[in-house]
Amino acid sequence: MLSSTDLLKMDFEYILGGITASTMVLLFVLFSSASKKEAKALVHAENNGSSMITAKPETGNQHQEISPTTDIIIVGAGVAGAALAYTLGKEGRRVHVIERDLTEQDRIVGELLQPGGYLKLIELDLQDCVGEIDAQQVFGYALYKDGKNTKLSYPLEKFDSDVSGRSFHNGRFIQRMREKASTLPNVKLEQGTVTSLLEENGIVKGVNYKTRNGQEVTAKAPLTIVCDGCFSNLRRSLCNPQVDVASHFVGLVLENCNLPYANHGHVILGDPSPILFYPISSTEIRCLVDVPAGKKLPSLGNGEMARYLKTVVAPQVPPELHASFIAAVDKGNIRSMPNRSMPASPYPTPGALLMGDAFNMRHPLTGGGMTVALSDIVLLRNLLRPLHDLHDANALCKYLESFYTLRKPMASTINTLAGALYKVFCASPDPASKEMRQACFDYLSLGGVFSDGPISLLSGLNPRPLSLVLHFFAVAIYSVARLLIPFPSPNRLWIGARIISGASAIIFPIIRAEGIRQVFFPVTVPAYYRTPPSNLHD
Repeated sequence: MLSSTDLLKMDFEYILGGITASTMVLLFVLFSSASKKEAKALVHAENNGSSMITAKPETGNQHQEISPTTDIIIVGAGVAGAALAYTLGKEGRRVHVIERDLTEQDRIVGELLQPGGYLKLIELDLQDCVGEIDAQQVFGYALYKDGKNTKLSYPLEKFDSDVSGRSFHNGRFIQRMREKASTLPNVKLEQGTVTSLLEENGIVKGVNYKTRNGQEVTAKAPLTIVCDGCFSNLRRSLCNPQVDVASHFVGLVLENCNLPYANHGHVILGDPSPILFYPISSTEIRCLVDVPAGKKLPSLGNGEMARYLKTVVAPQVPPELHASFIAAVDKGNIRSMPNRSMPASPYPTPGALLMGDAFNMRHPLTGGGMTVALSDIVLLRNLLRPLHDLHDANALCKYLESFYTLRKPMASTINTLAGALYKVFCASPDPASKEMRQACFDYLSLGGVFSDGPISLLSGLNPRPLSLVLHFFAVAIYSVARLLIPFPSPNRLWIGARIISGASAIIFPIIRAEGIRQVFFPVTVPAYYRTPPSNLHD
């Protein structure tokens, strides 16, 4: 006789298909309110879009203006800025990159590139930048909960053997891309601090910045692309920045140990929130401990953080890593940073564009940030490729509005999954949340389509928002079914109803922030059909 779990597994593909209709009904209900929100944003853009842009400064003795021989100015040379500089330079554009600090940085995020991001790196001819930095291949994840674990491999059977995820030191990766960009004669990398965008008659004409020697300079170009990262001080004039800090990551490096599953990221569904491990070199393993926003971040200075890591976190670490984890805490190189999320809410501005974390952020739990940025760069390159002249700022701005819609499949899939998974993976005393968390672990442990589907979404290999919604509600229905079989009770029915309600409360606000219309009905957006302006076309 088949068990209840076997019966659920046999017919779950039918359930996946069956919930499509109800899901679409919910999407249509949200559609009208989302459209109102978008219209409001457009009105705000028209009324206030350039009000925060600094006008051209009066020329003084210490001020210098560079003659406008540049096609594109890029503010920032992180992952997005450096990759964009090389990409546009290779297309023949004259590019001027202004970066606050061109020395190698040491960060605790931006260290895991998903397979979908690596494929974009190949498209941009930047795959060699993960060479010679001791980058490690990543083939999937290991998920741990309550002493049990399951391995979730990326579905890479249809790709070349070189295609996989990559993990590395973020600073080394960025330096390699900067070096490659600087080899192009039409790309100029300069260290300086951009203080404001230069606006004339409602059009961004360039930037004002200070060189490393303190000299104030104005640089002009037909297009300015702002890629100055998550702490951007320029984006307020180009978008509606609704930044949310969901948690903090506490980072440390483990040495002289091996992960239980080689070349895999490890996610421990800990209490109160997830703990991550992944390799960043052949001898180092990065550990990121998540501290939720509702919990006070322990102090690094007075030893409170070390005590927290030893007493609360260490008992939840896999035995193979425990000794190295304690040694890393004792070593004392512990750092923290806020985990920010921000939906893309641009004000289309003639002469300027936002990219990277300055434009759009999601929780780093799923490591999708670089994949989204590289995907955006591929899209922007393809949109700009047929344009010979960029000087008609208004026509260019109208044409590039299509960028915001065309990027949605990849960006919204990864953004929504990151936000939803983080909320499901966090511990909670609520019975419905507990059941949803356990059901998610068990659902992924079923294997086959139940693990391949979600992992292909997370990896950027299958950027389909509707598939994400179906899998998310499949987990919820799987959770309810387990409660009701074999004998439902009033209490179980109540918990089941709260599971479905809770799942909706998690995912639909995230999708609404992404834009219901652009995500699920892009063909209804006029910008979807924009073609290159005839006066800019080569």
